[in-house]
Amino acid sequence: MAIVAVSISPIGAGTSVSRHVAAALRVAREQQRVQVRLDSMFTTLEGELHEVMALIGRMQEAVFEAGAERVSTVIKIDDRRDRAARMQDKVRAVEERLEAAREKN
Repeated sequence: MAIVAVSISPIGAGTSVSRHVAAALRVAREQQRVQVRLDSMFTTLEGELHEVMALIGRMQEAVFEAGAERVSTVIKIDDRRDRAARMQDKVRAVEERLEAAREKN
């Protein structure tokens, strides 16, 4: 299972890109196989890598369909094969370390 951070941005569309981000996110939320979490700078996707990559392609196309003439896409992939990893597990591991450090002090 892969955890993928993706940022899809139109270039030359002005200072606000929320309309384009919303178009991409609609595509992501309409499907059921990949988990989706919207954050302020990236959208995090979790699923089988080939499904995530296909979804990113559809999301990027949605940004073009929303009026973009040029699109920049940044992708960061965490594809762990030694054990199952979920996006909420990664966050929980950091929170637990922070809590342990607080208790120690």
